[in-house]
Amino acid sequence: MPTKSTTRSATRSAARSTTRPTTQSGMATQSGKATPSGKATQSGKATPSGKAPGSTKTAQAQNMRVGVPSTIARSDDKAVRTWKKAHDSAVGTYGEGQRAHRAAYAALKHTHEKIGDRWRPKAAGGASDAQAKQSTSAKLRQPKPTAEGVNAHAPLTRLREMARELDIPGRSRMAKDELVTAIKKANRRATAAARK
Repeated sequence: MPTKSTTRSATRSAARSTTRPTTQSGMATQSGKATPSGKATQSGKATPSGKAPGSTKTAQAQNMRVGVPSTIARSDDKAVRTWKKAHDSAVGTYGEGQRAHRAAYAALKHTHEKIGDRWRPKAAGGASDAQAKQSTSAKLRQPKPTAEGVNAHAPLTRLREMARELDIPGRSRMAKDELVTAIKKANRRATAAARK
């Protein structure tokens, strides 16, 4: 005759084989693989937060798109996160206003360049123009003209690629400074057209 403990363990093992796998906390999983937080992903791959890989940053960027300038809202997720985090930090330091926006754009210009009506990741990070290279105090004392998001330090071949994409006539005969100016103008036109 089986004892009580033998009967309980047989009942538990039978129950496990007929139900979906569970975590230590008793939560059922889709694939049977639990994450450290007790949640499972659809693919069964565990992540520390219990969410699907990459979804946290994407969801964060989607939530941040509200209240950002339109050119940034049309850009990739990293551009949105970079601008919003830099802006929020600057608001904490300087208060809401033009200075916070300038600080956010300065941070964005180190990782992205403006092409048409949106910001795209640069091949290599770094300052995009003479103004961006200056320290904060130097920017306030002796401001220099900006390239409005155009990567003025890009090689001539890259500037010609951007000009080709923006369909700028005469680009093959232009010098570097002329290309930067032409791209700035084309960017302004594309942004104005996108806002209509």
